[in-house]
Amino acid sequence: MDQQTRQPLAPRMEAGRTMVIAGVKGRYSKATVGDIPRLWELFDTCIKDIKQRIGGVTYGVCHNPKQDEFDYLAGVEVPSRSDVPGNFESIDIAPLNYAVFTHHGPVQAMEQTFERIMFEWLPRSGYKVVGANFERYSADFDGRKGTGTVEIWLPVGQKA
Repeated sequence: MDQQTRQPLAPRMEAGRTMVIAGVKGRYSKATVGDIPRLWELFDTCIKDIKQRIGGVTYGVCHNPKQDEFDYLAGVEVPSRSDVPGNFESIDIAPLNYAVFTHHGPVQAMEQTFERIMFEWLPRSGYKVVGANFERYSADFDGRKGTGTVEIWLPVGQKA
């Protein structure tokens, strides 16, 4: 077993806050999820055009799931929708309760971490997913090297 599968899934619980994330978006499926790094490369070339960034972290937001496909937005937090330049997409993040998981290992293995969360942790947790999940990349994250801190924020509510 590699280190990734030996790491226990032990999330911390956090109360989220309202955020507006601005960036670039693509539509993906399980077959094309490997193309997401290209979206981040595109975002890296134009992040400087988002002048009103809050903090140094970046976000990858998975939303709008339909028929085994989902939208993915690579972006940064901005103060409001009016701070989103016209050539960028944006999404509002709701102030929900989140189970926050730290991803250990290379960023390329994040899909396996997410699958463990959804198929191992979630069914035993007493929670259900109640909104769009997102990845939070630390300010020192280096996508080329895969170094820095990555967290997966899963919005959860109590099962009925």
